[in-house]
Amino acid sequence: MGYTMDPDPEKTAKAFGSELQISPKESAEVCNMLRGKDVDKALDILDEVIAKERAVPYNKHNKRVAHQKGVGSGGYPQKVCKTMKKKIEECRSNAEDKGLDADNLKIKVLSAHKGSPIEGRRPRAMGRSTPHDTKTTNLEIILEEKEA
Repeated sequence: MGYTMDPDPEKTAKAFGSELQISPKESAEVCNMLRGKDVDKALDILDEVIAKERAVPYNKHNKRVAHQKGVGSGGYPQKVCKTMKKKIEECRSNAEDKGLDADNLKIKVLSAHKGSPIEGRRPRAMGRSTPHDTKTTNLEIILEEKEA
């Protein structure tokens, strides 16, 4: 596992979430919504989604998805947002440890990729079972200090 880009270590901070038990599809939609925003603004948006005050627009994975007020196809992926908020705060603390200005950061890279599934079985009738795997997600975050 690695990062999609090799940023300048003087101006950036990184964090990586490996094999997180969250939906890869919902994670990709939340990443699309937050990419390029200031860290404080992104954390406020995540808080609003967790409180179900703001919906996440689903652009790619929007078949048979209910429309939400002011967004169109969308939803409120609370588990994804809680996990992503923890990881962004972790990356922000990494930036503070490196000596970067924590109030002057923006999200440069935020991407979610499918992780390896956790294999499981679901019991069925007549003593049989069927595979029931848990999907996992690898989450990559790179924060960059904005220029004055």
